[in-house]
Amino acid sequence: MSLYTYENEARDAGFLTIAGVDEVGRGPLAGPVVVAACILPDRFSLEGLNDSKQLTKEKREQIYDILSTNPFVHYSISVLDHTEIDRLNILQATLLGMQEAIMKLEPKPDFVLIDGNRGPKIDIPYKAIVDGDKKSASIAAASVIAKVTRDKLMLELDKQFPMWKFSQHNGYGTKLHLNLIQEHGVSPVHRRSFSPVRLFLKKSALPREYLLEQMDLGMLDPNHIGDTL
Repeated sequence: MSLYTYENEARDAGFLTIAGVDEVGRGPLAGPVVVAACILPDRFSLEGLNDSKQLTKEKREQIYDILSTNPFVHYSISVLDHTEIDRLNILQATLLGMQEAIMKLEPKPDFVLIDGNRGPKIDIPYKAIVDGDKKSASIAAASVIAKVTRDKLMLELDKQFPMWKFSQHNGYGTKLHLNLIQEHGVSPVHRRSFSPVRLFLKKSALPREYLLEQMDLGMLDPNHIGDTL
């Protein structure tokens, strides 16, 4: 199966402007989820274009540079931070990001290929494709743009919060990351609704709740607790 099969089928059906959409960052415990939408020109070909997870960092960045500097490639990006993820849940945040990225595209697509098994509420016909980043050039291009964009954002968060070493794990729940949470606690950009973070906060909150309760009962002098709270 060609990486352009779905795009060709859409064009054969009469659609002219076809966008691919993919997200990066649904699974991490910290940082944003990033969604990209990308329109490739007709007869576009780029050697090595593939699902961003299948590419080396160097190859991803090389492809990103080609895509982002090609005047005939159109793309948009939506970033939903940890607060939006906690407010909406990760699925709804991702769907909102897809909707925003599609709506921001210029020119407007008349058909959309989306990685996954569902799409957002949009007034544009679309096809959801499981593992679409391995099957569609437009989705693969969007995955590279989203991945490189999120990696850059995580580098910035690493500079702001160096204790959690975000540049080494990009917020994913690696052994290193979990150990750093145990050592330093939760950073301002961790997703409170995600299980490992939520459980850590629940565990670490118990002494604080106990102390507050004891203060309310007059059993403890708040002037002698120091930084415990």
